[in-house]
Amino acid sequence: MKVIVIGAGIAGLATAWALTRRGHAVTLLEQGPVPNLLSASGDHHRIIRRAYAAGSGYGALISEAYRAWDEMWADLGQSHYDERGFLCLSRVPGDEGERYLEGMKAGGWPFELLAPNEAAARWPFLDGASLRYAFLSPEGGALHCRRIAAGLAEWLRANGADVRERARVESVDCAAGAVVLADGERLAGERVVVAAGAWVKKLLPALTGALSTWRTAVVYLEPPADLRQAWESAPVILDVGGETDGYIVPRSGDGGLKFGAGLHRRPADDADADRLPQPGEGEAIRDLFCPPILRVGDYAVKDVVTCAYTFTADERFFAAGEGRCIVVSACSGHGYKFGAAVGLRTADAVESGDVDALQRWLRAEAA
Repeated sequence: MKVIVIGAGIAGLATAWALTRRGHAVTLLEQGPVPNLLSASGDHHRIIRRAYAAGSGYGALISEAYRAWDEMWADLGQSHYDERGFLCLSRVPGDEGERYLEGMKAGGWPFELLAPNEAAARWPFLDGASLRYAFLSPEGGALHCRRIAAGLAEWLRANGADVRERARVESVDCAAGAVVLADGERLAGERVVVAAGAWVKKLLPALTGALSTWRTAVVYLEPPADLRQAWESAPVILDVGGETDGYIVPRSGDGGLKFGAGLHRRPADDADADRLPQPGEGEAIRDLFCPPILRVGDYAVKDVVTCAYTFTADERFFAAGEGRCIVVSACSGHGYKFGAAVGLRTADAVESGDVDALQRWLRAEAA
Protein backbone atom coordinates (compact mmCIF):
# COMPACT_ATOMS: atom_id res chain seq x y z
CA MET A 1 0.00 0.00 0.00
CA LYS A 2 1.21 3.53 -0.80
CA VAL A 3 0.88 5.77 2.27
CA ILE A 4 1.65 9.45 2.75
CA VAL A 5 2.44 10.53 6.30
CA ILE A 6 2.32 14.26 7.10
CA GLY A 7 4.47 15.35 10.03
CA ALA A 8 7.71 13.96 11.42
CA GLY A 9 7.03 14.39 15.09
CA ILE A 10 6.99 11.18 17.10
CA ALA A 11 3.49 10.13 15.91
CA GLY A 12 4.37 10.59 12.24
CA LEU A 13 7.84 9.07 12.50
CA ALA A 14 6.58 6.05 14.45
CA THR A 15 3.70 5.51 12.01
CA ALA A 16 6.12 5.66 9.08
CA TRP A 17 8.40 3.19 10.89
CA ALA A 18 5.55 0.76 11.62
CA LEU A 19 4.25 0.88 8.04
CA THR A 20 7.69 0.59 6.43
CA ARG A 21 8.63 -2.49 8.47
CA ARG A 22 5.37 -4.10 7.25
CA GLY A 23 6.34 -3.57 3.63
CA HIS A 24 4.27 -0.51 2.71
CA ALA A 25 5.57 2.26 0.45
CA VAL A 26 5.81 5.32 2.72
CA THR A 27 6.40 8.96 1.91
CA LEU A 28 7.00 11.08 5.02
CA LEU A 29 6.58 14.83 4.62
CA GLU A 30 7.98 17.28 7.19
CA GLN A 31 7.69 21.06 6.85
CA GLY A 32 11.02 21.62 8.61
CA PRO A 33 14.14 19.57 9.31
CA VAL A 34 14.09 16.23 11.12
CA PRO A 35 14.12 16.64 14.04
CA ASN A 36 12.07 19.83 13.81
CA LEU A 37 12.86 21.84 16.93
CA LEU A 38 9.54 23.72 16.66
CA SER A 39 7.44 20.56 16.90
CA ALA A 40 5.92 19.33 20.16
CA SER A 41 8.31 16.37 20.14
CA GLY A 42 11.35 18.34 19.03
CA ASP A 43 12.87 19.04 22.43
CA HIS A 44 15.82 17.12 23.90
CA HIS A 45 13.99 14.85 26.33
CA ARG A 46 10.51 13.92 27.53
CA ILE A 47 9.22 11.92 30.50
CA ILE A 48 7.93 8.36 30.33
CA ARG A 49 6.15 7.14 33.47
CA ARG A 50 3.47 4.83 34.77
CA ALA A 51 1.53 7.28 36.94
CA TYR A 52 -1.94 8.39 35.87
CA ALA A 53 -5.07 9.09 37.85
CA ALA A 54 -7.01 5.97 38.80
CA GLY A 55 -9.54 5.04 36.14
CA SER A 56 -7.88 6.98 33.32
CA GLY A 57 -6.75 3.79 31.56
CA TYR A 58 -3.45 5.28 30.45
CA GLY A 59 -1.39 3.75 33.26
CA ALA A 60 -2.18 0.28 31.96
CA LEU A 61 -1.31 1.30 28.38
CA ILE A 62 2.26 2.11 29.43
CA SER A 63 3.04 -1.63 29.35
CA GLU A 64 2.20 -1.67 25.65
CA ALA A 65 4.19 1.51 25.16
CA TYR A 66 7.30 -0.05 26.71
CA ARG A 67 6.97 -3.12 24.45
CA ALA A 68 6.65 -0.87 21.41
CA TRP A 69 9.74 1.14 22.37
CA ASP A 70 11.66 -2.12 22.78
CA GLU A 71 10.66 -3.09 19.23
CA MET A 72 11.90 0.27 18.01
CA TRP A 73 15.21 0.03 19.90
CA ALA A 74 15.76 -3.38 18.29
CA ASP A 75 15.30 -1.90 14.81
CA LEU A 76 17.44 1.16 15.55
CA GLY A 77 20.17 -0.94 17.13
CA GLN A 78 20.30 1.18 20.29
CA SER A 79 18.06 2.48 23.05
CA HIS A 80 17.37 6.16 23.56
CA TYR A 81 15.83 5.72 27.01
CA ASP A 82 17.36 6.78 30.32
CA GLU A 83 15.61 4.61 32.91
CA ARG A 84 16.25 6.69 36.01
CA GLY A 85 12.80 6.36 37.65
CA PHE A 86 10.30 9.09 38.45
CA LEU A 87 9.38 11.06 41.55
CA CYS A 88 6.02 12.65 42.43
CA LEU A 89 5.44 15.25 45.14
CA SER A 90 2.25 16.18 46.95
CA ARG A 91 1.90 19.57 48.62
CA VAL A 92 -1.86 20.05 49.10
CA PRO A 93 -4.78 17.59 49.41
CA GLY A 94 -6.20 16.53 46.06
CA ASP A 95 -3.27 17.73 43.93
CA GLU A 96 -1.79 15.79 41.02
CA GLY A 97 0.72 14.06 43.28
CA GLU A 98 -2.12 12.61 45.32
CA ARG A 99 -4.13 11.59 42.25
CA TYR A 100 -1.09 9.90 40.75
CA LEU A 101 -0.44 8.03 43.99
CA GLU A 102 -4.00 6.72 44.00
CA GLY A 103 -3.54 5.61 40.40
CA MET A 104 -0.34 3.77 41.28
CA LYS A 105 -2.12 1.99 44.14
CA ALA A 106 -5.11 1.08 41.96
CA GLY A 107 -2.86 -0.35 39.26
CA GLY A 108 -0.64 -2.26 41.65
CA TRP A 109 2.45 -0.55 40.23
CA PRO A 110 5.62 -0.43 42.35
CA PHE A 111 6.51 2.69 44.32
CA GLU A 112 8.26 3.80 47.50
CA LEU A 113 6.38 6.25 49.73
CA LEU A 114 8.60 8.86 51.40
CA ALA A 115 7.96 11.25 54.27
CA PRO A 116 8.94 14.90 53.64
CA ASN A 117 12.15 14.68 55.67
CA GLU A 118 13.17 11.45 53.87
CA ALA A 119 12.64 13.05 50.45
CA ALA A 120 14.59 16.19 51.40
CA ALA A 121 17.45 14.11 52.82
CA ARG A 122 17.72 12.08 49.63
CA TRP A 123 17.33 15.06 47.27
CA PRO A 124 18.65 18.18 49.03
CA PHE A 125 17.22 20.54 46.40
CA LEU A 126 13.74 19.83 47.85
CA ASP A 127 12.06 21.94 50.54
CA GLY A 128 10.78 19.23 52.85
CA ALA A 129 8.69 21.74 54.81
CA SER A 130 6.51 22.32 51.73
CA LEU A 131 5.71 18.62 51.18
CA ARG A 132 2.99 16.29 52.43
CA TYR A 133 4.84 13.28 51.01
CA ALA A 134 6.68 12.02 47.93
CA PHE A 135 6.72 8.74 46.09
CA LEU A 136 9.36 7.18 43.87
CA SER A 137 8.86 4.59 41.14
CA PRO A 138 11.53 2.73 39.16
CA GLU A 139 9.26 2.45 36.09
CA GLY A 140 10.07 5.63 34.25
CA GLY A 141 12.69 8.07 33.09
CA ALA A 142 13.59 10.20 30.08
CA LEU A 143 13.22 9.52 26.36
CA HIS A 144 15.76 11.33 24.17
CA CYS A 145 13.54 12.89 21.52
CA ARG A 146 16.03 14.33 19.05
CA ARG A 147 18.13 11.18 19.05
CA ILE A 148 14.97 9.14 18.41
CA ALA A 149 13.92 11.39 15.51
CA ALA A 150 17.35 11.32 13.90
CA GLY A 151 17.61 7.54 14.34
CA LEU A 152 14.16 6.91 12.88
CA ALA A 153 14.81 9.15 9.88
CA GLU A 154 18.04 7.28 9.19
CA TRP A 155 16.32 3.90 9.59
CA LEU A 156 13.44 4.92 7.30
CA ARG A 157 15.76 6.03 4.53
CA ALA A 158 17.85 2.89 4.87
CA ASN A 159 14.71 0.77 4.55
CA GLY A 160 13.28 2.41 1.46
CA ALA A 161 10.97 5.12 2.79
CA ASP A 162 10.91 8.51 1.05
CA VAL A 163 11.68 11.01 3.83
CA ARG A 164 11.29 14.59 2.65
CA GLU A 165 12.45 17.41 4.87
CA ARG A 166 11.33 21.02 4.31
CA ALA A 167 8.38 19.73 2.31
CA ARG A 168 5.48 21.83 3.56
CA VAL A 169 1.99 20.57 2.75
CA GLU A 170 -0.39 23.27 1.55
CA SER A 171 -3.58 21.23 1.28
CA VAL A 172 -5.00 17.76 1.78
CA ASP A 173 -7.71 16.13 -0.35
CA CYS A 174 -9.03 13.39 1.92
CA ALA A 175 -11.46 12.03 -0.64
CA ALA A 176 -8.71 11.50 -3.22
CA GLY A 177 -5.92 10.62 -0.78
CA ALA A 178 -3.78 13.41 -2.20
CA VAL A 179 -1.71 16.31 -0.91
CA VAL A 180 -0.33 19.43 -2.56
CA LEU A 181 3.06 20.75 -1.45
CA ALA A 182 4.11 24.39 -1.20
CA ASP A 183 6.07 24.05 -4.45
CA GLY A 184 2.94 22.87 -6.27
CA GLU A 185 3.82 19.15 -6.43
CA ARG A 186 0.83 16.85 -6.00
CA LEU A 187 1.28 13.45 -4.34
CA ALA A 188 -1.36 10.74 -4.11
CA GLY A 189 -1.60 7.57 -2.05
CA GLU A 190 -4.04 4.91 -1.02
CA ARG A 191 -4.00 6.35 2.48
CA VAL A 192 -2.89 9.63 4.06
CA VAL A 193 -1.98 9.88 7.76
CA VAL A 194 -2.09 13.42 9.10
CA ALA A 195 0.12 13.70 12.19
CA ALA A 196 0.85 17.40 11.95
CA GLY A 197 0.56 18.24 15.63
CA ALA A 198 -0.31 21.86 16.36
CA TRP A 199 -0.40 22.62 12.62
CA VAL A 200 -3.20 20.12 11.87
CA LYS A 201 -5.96 22.74 11.95
CA LYS A 202 -4.25 24.66 9.16
CA LEU A 203 -4.60 21.60 6.93
CA LEU A 204 -8.01 20.50 8.21
CA PRO A 205 -9.89 23.53 9.60
CA ALA A 206 -12.94 21.40 10.39
CA LEU A 207 -11.03 20.05 13.41
CA THR A 208 -11.02 23.45 15.11
CA GLY A 209 -13.93 22.47 17.35
CA ALA A 210 -12.27 19.24 18.49
CA LEU A 211 -8.73 20.51 19.01
CA SER A 212 -7.43 23.68 20.62
CA THR A 213 -3.88 24.99 20.32
CA TRP A 214 -1.83 26.21 23.26
CA ARG A 215 1.58 27.84 23.48
CA THR A 216 3.94 27.06 26.33
CA ALA A 217 7.66 27.15 27.10
CA VAL A 218 10.26 25.30 29.14
CA VAL A 219 13.41 26.64 30.74
CA TYR A 220 16.83 25.00 30.90
CA LEU A 221 18.68 25.87 34.09
CA GLU A 222 22.13 25.58 35.65
CA PRO A 223 21.75 24.56 39.31
CA PRO A 224 23.93 25.91 42.11
CA ALA A 225 27.31 24.18 42.22
CA ASP A 226 26.63 22.44 45.53
CA LEU A 227 23.46 20.81 44.12
CA ARG A 228 24.76 19.65 40.75
CA GLN A 229 25.62 16.15 41.90
CA ALA A 230 22.21 15.71 43.53
CA TRP A 231 20.54 16.60 40.24
CA GLU A 232 22.85 14.34 38.22
CA SER A 233 21.56 11.26 40.05
CA ALA A 234 17.97 12.43 40.55
CA PRO A 235 14.93 10.78 38.96
CA VAL A 236 12.68 12.78 36.66
CA ILE A 237 10.07 14.66 38.66
CA LEU A 238 6.66 14.04 37.15
CA ASP A 239 4.81 16.57 39.29
CA VAL A 240 5.95 19.04 41.93
CA GLY A 241 2.55 19.15 43.63
CA GLY A 242 0.24 22.05 44.32
CA GLU A 243 -1.25 23.95 41.38
CA THR A 244 1.98 24.40 39.40
CA ASP A 245 1.40 21.42 37.09
CA GLY A 246 5.18 21.37 37.04
CA TYR A 247 7.66 18.72 35.95
CA ILE A 248 11.45 18.52 35.92
CA VAL A 249 13.85 16.48 33.78
CA PRO A 250 17.45 16.31 35.06
CA ARG A 251 20.34 16.47 32.62
CA SER A 252 20.03 13.42 30.36
CA GLY A 253 21.30 12.63 26.89
CA ASP A 254 21.94 15.91 25.10
CA GLY A 255 19.52 17.88 27.26
CA GLY A 256 20.20 19.90 30.39
CA LEU A 257 18.13 20.39 33.54
CA LYS A 258 14.63 21.31 32.30
CA PHE A 259 11.68 22.85 34.18
CA GLY A 260 8.22 23.05 32.61
CA ALA A 261 4.83 24.06 34.05
CA GLY A 262 1.31 23.73 32.69
CA LEU A 263 0.47 26.86 34.65
CA HIS A 264 2.56 28.79 32.12
CA ARG A 265 0.61 27.81 28.99
CA ARG A 266 -1.80 30.06 27.11
CA PRO A 267 -4.15 29.70 24.10
CA ALA A 268 -2.62 30.28 20.67
CA ASP A 269 -4.63 30.32 17.46
CA ASP A 270 -1.52 30.01 15.27
CA ALA A 271 1.16 27.39 16.00
CA ASP A 272 3.75 29.55 14.20
CA ALA A 273 3.03 32.72 16.15
CA ASP A 274 4.59 33.87 19.42
CA ARG A 275 7.41 31.32 19.24
CA LEU A 276 10.21 33.58 20.44
CA PRO A 277 10.85 33.56 24.20
CA GLN A 278 9.91 36.80 25.92
CA PRO A 279 12.30 38.77 28.15
CA GLY A 280 12.21 37.29 31.63
CA GLU A 281 10.16 34.28 30.55
CA GLY A 282 12.74 31.78 31.76
CA GLU A 283 12.86 33.34 35.21
CA ALA A 284 9.04 33.43 35.35
CA ILE A 285 8.84 29.68 34.66
CA ARG A 286 11.66 28.92 37.10
CA ASP A 287 10.03 30.91 39.90
CA LEU A 288 6.81 28.87 39.65
CA PHE A 289 8.81 26.07 41.31
CA CYS A 290 9.31 27.86 44.64
CA PRO A 291 8.18 25.87 46.54
CA PRO A 292 9.09 22.97 46.49
CA ILE A 293 12.55 23.68 45.01
CA LEU A 294 14.88 25.38 47.49
CA ARG A 295 16.91 28.45 46.47
CA VAL A 296 15.29 28.47 43.06
CA GLY A 297 16.54 32.01 42.41
CA ASP A 298 20.09 30.64 42.43
CA TYR A 299 19.40 28.56 39.30
CA ALA A 300 20.78 30.36 36.24
CA VAL A 301 18.67 30.45 33.08
CA LYS A 302 20.57 28.84 30.20
CA ASP A 303 17.88 28.61 27.52
CA VAL A 304 14.14 28.96 26.95
CA VAL A 305 12.33 26.81 24.38
CA THR A 306 8.76 27.47 23.24
CA CYS A 307 6.32 24.80 22.13
CA ALA A 308 2.82 24.54 20.61
CA TYR A 309 0.51 21.67 21.56
CA THR A 310 -2.97 20.59 20.58
CA PHE A 311 -5.41 19.75 23.36
CA THR A 312 -8.78 18.06 23.46
CA ALA A 313 -11.37 19.20 26.01
CA ASP A 314 -10.78 16.11 28.17
CA GLU A 315 -7.01 15.96 27.45
CA ARG A 316 -7.19 12.54 25.83
CA PHE A 317 -5.66 11.60 22.52
CA PHE A 318 -7.52 12.12 19.26
CA ALA A 319 -8.11 10.26 16.01
CA ALA A 320 -10.55 10.80 13.16
CA GLY A 321 -11.12 9.33 9.72
CA GLU A 322 -12.28 11.12 6.60
CA GLY A 323 -12.17 9.53 3.19
CA ARG A 324 -8.69 8.11 2.66
CA CYS A 325 -7.27 10.17 5.57
CA ILE A 326 -6.58 9.24 9.17
CA VAL A 327 -5.86 12.10 11.55
CA VAL A 328 -3.86 11.26 14.68
CA SER A 329 -3.05 13.63 17.50
CA ALA A 330 -1.26 12.20 20.52
CA CYS A 331 -2.03 15.49 22.12
CA SER A 332 -2.52 17.32 25.39
CA GLY A 333 1.13 17.32 26.40
CA HIS A 334 1.44 13.71 27.55
CA GLY A 335 1.59 11.87 24.26
CA TYR A 336 5.28 11.37 23.61
CA LYS A 337 5.69 8.37 25.91
CA PHE A 338 3.15 6.45 23.82
CA GLY A 339 4.80 7.42 20.52
CA ALA A 340 6.06 4.02 19.38
CA ALA A 341 2.77 2.34 20.31
CA VAL A 342 0.79 5.08 18.56
CA GLY A 343 2.74 4.31 15.40
CA LEU A 344 1.99 0.59 15.58
CA ARG A 345 -1.70 1.17 16.34
CA THR A 346 -2.04 3.74 13.56
CA ALA A 347 -0.46 1.30 11.12
CA ASP A 348 -3.11 -1.23 12.18
CA ALA A 349 -5.82 1.32 11.34
CA VAL A 350 -4.24 2.09 7.96
CA GLU A 351 -4.31 -1.60 7.09
CA SER A 352 -7.76 -2.43 8.52
CA GLY A 353 -9.57 0.85 8.00
CA ASP A 354 -10.88 0.61 11.58
CA VAL A 355 -10.34 4.16 12.81
CA ASP A 356 -12.90 3.68 15.58
CA ALA A 357 -10.70 1.00 17.16
CA LEU A 358 -7.73 3.36 16.95
CA GLN A 359 -9.71 6.13 18.59
CA ARG A 360 -10.89 3.85 21.41
CA TRP A 361 -7.29 2.82 22.06
CA LEU A 362 -6.02 6.41 21.94
CA ARG A 363 -8.68 7.39 24.45
CA ALA A 364 -7.75 4.38 26.64
CA GLU A 365 -11.38 3.28 26.52
CA ALA A 366 -10.46 -0.39 26.08
CA ALA A 367 -7.96 -0.44 28.95
